[in-house]
Amino acid sequence: MAGGRARGPRPLPDDQSGAYGDRVSEQQTHSETRHVVVVGAGMAGVQTAVALREQGFTGAITLIGAEPHQPYDRPPLSKAVLLGTSEGSAFEVDFEALGVELRLGLEVTGVRPAEHRVVTEAGEVGYDTLVIATGAEPLTLPGSGGVPGVHLLRTLDDARRLRPVLDQRHRIVVVGAGWIGAEFATAARDAGCEVTVVEAADRPLAGVLPAEVSAPMATWYAECGAELITGARVRAVEPGEVLLADDRRLPADAVVIGIGARPATGWLAGSDIALGPEGAITADARLRTSLPDVYAVGDCASFPSARFGERLLVHHWDNALQGPRTVAADIVGEAPTDYDPVPYFWSEQFGRFVQYAGHHTDADELIHRGDPSSTPWSVCWLRDGALVAILAVGRPRDLAQARKLIASAAPMAPAKVADPGTPLKSATLP
Repeated sequence: MAGGRARGPRPLPDDQSGAYGDRVSEQQTHSETRHVVVVGAGMAGVQTAVALREQGFTGAITLIGAEPHQPYDRPPLSKAVLLGTSEGSAFEVDFEALGVELRLGLEVTGVRPAEHRVVTEAGEVGYDTLVIATGAEPLTLPGSGGVPGVHLLRTLDDARRLRPVLDQRHRIVVVGAGWIGAEFATAARDAGCEVTVVEAADRPLAGVLPAEVSAPMATWYAECGAELITGARVRAVEPGEVLLADDRRLPADAVVIGIGARPATGWLAGSDIALGPEGAITADARLRTSLPDVYAVGDCASFPSARFGERLLVHHWDNALQGPRTVAADIVGEAPTDYDPVPYFWSEQFGRFVQYAGHHTDADELIHRGDPSSTPWSVCWLRDGALVAILAVGRPRDLAQARKLIASAAPMAPAKVADPGTPLKSATLP
């Protein structure tokens, strides 16, 4: 319930607050770190290499990526790359000038921590410090593998394979009304395709937003000319159609699956690196893993948040951008700083700019700012009188102010928070 005091940090559960203890004696001294190997060449991996150089690391850095392409940014894949207005989204990083060795198109299949070596298809690579930044991999529908016309949207090659599908204005069935499903449906409608979106839950984004917030978002699909079918499970994907559990058949020249992702950590089997139940590496507050000299950052790792009182697994771009600074600082021996960000992400869908910051639970107080049946509007969540999360639709100023307020844990006046005409920064209590 709302109160008149600032929210202090909540104690973490015993299994999250000191699970690794003081491991200075177990870690190599920083002066001995001569070679850092980073596995994963997405945002988290690239930013780790950049942050190491920015913070003065002078040893060798090897960046290993499974894809053959120059490391690239992923958000444009569902927008400019997919629609053909850009050929790619390579990072503007001069790896040669940074002294970073790139080993691309190389799959890492295991790690031998006792020997400080990673195992690849082309042999083993030794390291003094290992940073795991392998991200996440998309979930697929059972039985859909190898069916013609079935697509995922995670990589540059995925986007390039989907571009001609949009160019030919195919009938497309999208499975999943989450963030990626909505973004792809938007792009497909912009390209003139006939789009049907199938969602197993009773509304879009059911796994991340409460019904009173996400249910009104269902109207966005119809406004865009896409059909949304909720409460529908896919029984099978067959050539040219999708069969639902209620025996309905949906014609489909192409099927795009967007039902979520899981941490890409299967290759760590047998390494003794601790994983959580969702498969994420359970890093500590400085993003160290359960083994010495091994860090984990980005989509593949969870971390304990004192700010929100629980362990977080954040599958978003901003987490992959911020986490590497903590890893680099710890490797070079800077004063320890716990990683405890205010998570943030955005999505562009159906002509709307949607942003979210913070972290909420069902127990938090929900306050509307504006009418969700029209744009713009925001929703705020308060815990013990302090702002902990915001969803902003077409209200970027709300989002920008909320991020600072969440970080400060300033006490808020609920009545002012609910007034869309009052700036959030003016809704704090004296």
